[in-house]
Amino acid sequence: MNIIYFDCQAGISGDMTVAALLDLGVPLEYLRAELAKLGLPDGSCELSTCRTERQHMPALKFDVAVHDHHTHRHYSGIDALIAGSGLSGPVREKARRIFRRLAEAEARVHGVAVDQVHFHEVGAVDSIVDIVATAICLEYLQVERIYASALPLGSGFVDCAHGRLPVPAPAVADLLQGVPLHGECGPGERVTPTGAAILTALTSKFGQQPAMLLERVGSGAGGRDFPDCPNILRAFLGQSTTGCERSDDVIVAESNIDDSTPEILGYAMERLLEAGALDVFFTPIQMKKGRPGVTLSLLCRPAQLDELAALLLRETSAIGVRHYRAERIVLERRIVERATELGNVRFKQIIGSSGEILRASPEYEDCRRIALETGIPCREVMERLSGEGVSEP
Repeated sequence: MNIIYFDCQAGISGDMTVAALLDLGVPLEYLRAELAKLGLPDGSCELSTCRTERQHMPALKFDVAVHDHHTHRHYSGIDALIAGSGLSGPVREKARRIFRRLAEAEARVHGVAVDQVHFHEVGAVDSIVDIVATAICLEYLQVERIYASALPLGSGFVDCAHGRLPVPAPAVADLLQGVPLHGECGPGERVTPTGAAILTALTSKFGQQPAMLLERVGSGAGGRDFPDCPNILRAFLGQSTTGCERSDDVIVAESNIDDSTPEILGYAMERLLEAGALDVFFTPIQMKKGRPGVTLSLLCRPAQLDELAALLLRETSAIGVRHYRAERIVLERRIVERATELGNVRFKQIIGSSGEILRASPEYEDCRRIALETGIPCREVMERLSGEGVSEP
């Protein structure tokens, strides 16, 4: 599995991210050709790279010369631009996810609806290019999982369209909730809104570098020189050495409920799973005055928390949701279809750390369908199919 680790000790921005990925071997001409599919006005921007140094460390600098100065854009317009482009599906999905993260942060900071968010610096052509270019480069490098170090907090002030703001800027501070930070840096803006959105939308885990077989290192230079450290983002590209076993971070969100009916709770579980929760489950508990109740727990990605918490509060009688970050180790799962004596059946295979099939089970919906069609008890269908999904086709 191709993985990438961003060493963000000096910070991260959109242009630093693109530069580091280009330095890993993405051809600039390929990037230009793919960005043309975005449908920006002809001549709106020009891309260039150059070799430079930061405190005697070599790095690649990526620049976007903007000729279209319509810098005020709505989130909905940017999202429609990317969704309607000729870019590949995975590239569109990643870019839209990054902008969605950014729009949600700006909406919370300014107290407006997401679709009403105006982007200023972030909505400018160069930042649109940075975000879409990041998604293009990750696809070219076939990166399947992203990791990142702790991020520098920075200090001081930054001038922007909203005036003079403290560092980290309000949107950056919102985006970095739940992300490990460090203060081992001097003053200055070290993490930009674009850089924060890219990482928090795409990163599986923050912290130490994962076990990997290192293949290449890319270095992207920031626009400023800082006296305390080289202003460089390093990207380590390689193969995961943990096989199919992987570790990632999830959010556990919980609420104690004692005044909802079983039907309402069941419906809430269905809605949460449909909305993308990784898992939803109930735990019996004893509440005040001896009342029986349940803890509704859900697992989700950090970027999903706000949406799923709002859905939980809307669909149940809960009046609050507590949440915390948890680390998990999981085995790879895949769905395969096999021809069996009872017809075509899908099996869920569990893959071990060396790539071997540990076990497989037939999908319940297929067993149920066969039972209804043949009159064979569902229990017997599952017993007859057990073991058939373990072998390779």
